[in-house]
Amino acid sequence: MRRSPDRKSRTRASAGLAAAALIATAALSGCAADEGGPPALTWYINPDDGGQATIAQRCTEASGGKYTITTSLLPRDASSQREQLARRLAAGDKSMDIMSLDPPFVPELAEPGFLAPVPENVVAETTSDIVEGALAGAQWNDQVVAVPFWANTQLLWYRKSVAQAAGLDMNQPVTWDQIMEAAKSQDKQLGVQGVRSESMTVWVNALYESQGTSIVENPGASKDEVQLGLDSEAGREAARVIGTIGRDGLGGPGLSTADESASMALFQGDKGSFMVNWPFIWPATEADQPELLDDIGAALYPRMTADQPSAPPLGGIMLGVGANSDHPDLAYEAITCIASVENQAYYFESNGNPPAKKAAFDDPKVREKFPMAPLIRESLDMAKPRPQTPYYNEVSTAIQQRWTPAEAVNENTPADTSEFIGQVLRGERLL
Repeated sequence: MRRSPDRKSRTRASAGLAAAALIATAALSGCAADEGGPPALTWYINPDDGGQATIAQRCTEASGGKYTITTSLLPRDASSQREQLARRLAAGDKSMDIMSLDPPFVPELAEPGFLAPVPENVVAETTSDIVEGALAGAQWNDQVVAVPFWANTQLLWYRKSVAQAAGLDMNQPVTWDQIMEAAKSQDKQLGVQGVRSESMTVWVNALYESQGTSIVENPGASKDEVQLGLDSEAGREAARVIGTIGRDGLGGPGLSTADESASMALFQGDKGSFMVNWPFIWPATEADQPELLDDIGAALYPRMTADQPSAPPLGGIMLGVGANSDHPDLAYEAITCIASVENQAYYFESNGNPPAKKAAFDDPKVREKFPMAPLIRESLDMAKPRPQTPYYNEVSTAIQQRWTPAEAVNENTPADTSEFIGQVLRGERLL
């Protein structure tokens, strides 16, 4: 997930250096393989703080010379990652040994057979003792088609002083209406992601799922039979929340360009009150503005109604193996090492990305670094994925186009979006 600007720079630098080192190793390993040395596996990773490169090195060493793992860095934004992976897989690229996949990409890549089947023993080992949301994101057509590596979820972060002044008891669940009213009463602003990007789909989906409904009602259906749940009372309530935040100025003057990092900056400023965001903001704030930590609390994602639990957004990374990989068995053997409890705990503590394995939350270093780790684990069990459909790109892009800017979102937006997606799927309009 997103990082603060300074953290991004460190990410690029550390990941780049680590990757460069491993690529150099790979070149040597490749020569070794040609001379009868161990096979070199390529792991396509999303940008991070260097954690995946370190884990690749750890598992290379743990293999005892059976294989080596090199990392290859994917683009930063999710859409570009999807595009590059899909193109390579469609072209039959044999280097796609291991891939770090955003959960919504899993059905799209599994449906045409781009992913190698996960062996039963790997399924058993990697999906035991795992948070519910991560397991849901690894499946397609009731089959595990990828391995959960790390899981992510959004929490409701709040400034304790603002909540207290507004009279909110943050030990109890709160609703979107309550935090909007609290921010308004204290002349503060809300940290939300209003930019036209994947984060808008994340937000919209969470508002639907928190009302017990889904944007796509039958995600496994063919293009002609997809049923959309967008045009509904739940959709109009979701539009009311987003539109009100936009029109009332509660998201601040930069809402239309606010991504996760921008939301964090607003939350850390004088106007900060409440924010929905991923756990990376805790170590980022600790590094940049440690004096704020005593005033920051965390709670479960806000509810849509007082009597129904919320369904927080699900993020994270799944590990997949390309169907044309020359070494699928070794790739899955490597994945069991990559996704071990020890490596997931290390990745959380060092890079801020929560584990999919429940046991990793009990690691003492994790508890020291993230005092809200039990809350993150609880949220991951409640989290719901974005629509698990092969047509996710069409659905997500249409939502991004129709639900931005936030101030223009109104009661007609859900129906308009539903009609537009239907026209796109029928080939009547272009995205």
